[in-house]
Amino acid sequence: MLDQDIRYLQIAFNDDLESVERILPTIPKSDRILIEAGTPFIKREGFNGMRRISELWDGKIVADLKTSDGALGEVELAFDSGASAATVIGSAPIETIDLFIRRCEELGIESMIDMIGVDDPLKILLKLKRPPRVVVLHRGRDEETTRGKVIKYKHINRMRSKYDVLISAAGGVDLREARSAIFNGANIVVVNIVSPYSPWRGIKSNENVAEIAKEFLATIR
Repeated sequence: MLDQDIRYLQIAFNDDLESVERILPTIPKSDRILIEAGTPFIKREGFNGMRRISELWDGKIVADLKTSDGALGEVELAFDSGASAATVIGSAPIETIDLFIRRCEELGIESMIDMIGVDDPLKILLKLKRPPRVVVLHRGRDEETTRGKVIKYKHINRMRSKYDVLISAAGGVDLREARSAIFNGANIVVVNIVSPYSPWRGIKSNENVAEIAKEFLATIR
């Protein structure tokens, strides 16, 4: 289980299986590192790709499903593929989110609500039968290059005043943004592996990912 007193680095793979097999074995083993099978990766490689990640990484694995319906089946697929956490989209029907959280609890994996596109995450939490383990404040990839689009840290204290949830910050996170996330109370920073020619921020796939991961861990300690 994730610990409120620990600051975690979540490294997201969004490309193909080849990049996972090349980069993942170089990443240092750490209880503070979560490996994410990103939504594009799952769409491209399916749950067999998830299983390959679980073969290569003996640690925490996040299935970024962004479930919008069919919660019970999707949680079970993630669990059976080796995931220790999974995401549901915050704009999904409340019934879907409730089922998702309940099934995650039953299977012993972490439930994460991704609040991409949600203006007020607390309003979603207040409608639920029980809170998730993690709330993800997410600036979408397509929003990264829009001036003024930021990760909404202002919601953290409002949510924490009512719920004992962990907060994850995602979307264009580099070392500077990681420092800001932790300063504002986040428990998890999500960093994308991106292509060398990508306009998005993250760790370039042709860089020394292992060394940069260590820099992130030192920064968010």
